[in-house]
Amino acid sequence: MEWRNLYRGMLMGTSDLVPGISGGTIAVVLGIYSRLIKAVDGIFSKEWKKHIGFFIPLIIGIGVAILSLSKLIHWLLDAHQQPTLYFFLGLIIGVIPFLFKQAEYKQHFQKKHYGFMIMSAILISLLMFVNEGTPEPWGASLTTGQYLLLFFSGWMASMAMILPGISGSFMLLLVGVYPTVIQALSEFQLVRIVIIGLGVMIGLMISSKIINHLFTHYPSYTYAIVIGLVIGSVGVLFPGVPVSVLLSLITFIGGLIIAYLLGKIEY
Repeated sequence: MEWRNLYRGMLMGTSDLVPGISGGTIAVVLGIYSRLIKAVDGIFSKEWKKHIGFFIPLIIGIGVAILSLSKLIHWLLDAHQQPTLYFFLGLIIGVIPFLFKQAEYKQHFQKKHYGFMIMSAILISLLMFVNEGTPEPWGASLTTGQYLLLFFSGWMASMAMILPGISGSFMLLLVGVYPTVIQALSEFQLVRIVIIGLGVMIGLMISSKIINHLFTHYPSYTYAIVIGLVIGSVGVLFPGVPVSVLLSLITFIGGLIIAYLLGKIEY
């Protein structure tokens, strides 16, 4: 068992509690993104035993963080939203130099790679202009079309969870099912949870295979796109000009320092 993944999982789980940040982004920050994709791909294959040691501590860490830190993160976002988001901005920006180093951009990147990077950054940045309306949860009786939407919503959320720059909760908001999913989880509506869970599992199986294939056969292009997604997520997460400038500056610098230390350790 790779017990080091406990703290990595806790960081990823914490990010899932913050709107606009995906677990994939934090996996990039930690330097385990490509390994995570291989593990997710491998866990659904005949060679699952090779990846279980990586996967189990990560899942435990994510679960512990979600259960133990949800109240703290929600309090920070309510009481000190901008300083909290500036901390995560520092964390994300601080890791970008390490990403370029890992991609060996000086040796492999050409103009076309930077073009892919810019396009992916712009696409993610456009999400900040999308209306995040929160409709009412659906009623007790659902139509076949609504069940299908829940299934594909789970699929889309799972894809977002392993792509840097896009959060699963944001995707659920986009398709208008976020309140319904939260209600299903909080009230343990088993049928809805199973349908969403099936969508998540199938989405992870397919998405991980695609991304793993891209990393294996087109590593430079894939790194360029991943870096672009991370850069674009800065625009999505940006909370505006800070009201408390000093506190936001302190948390931003703190995020940069932690990113630097994590980069030294992980990369």
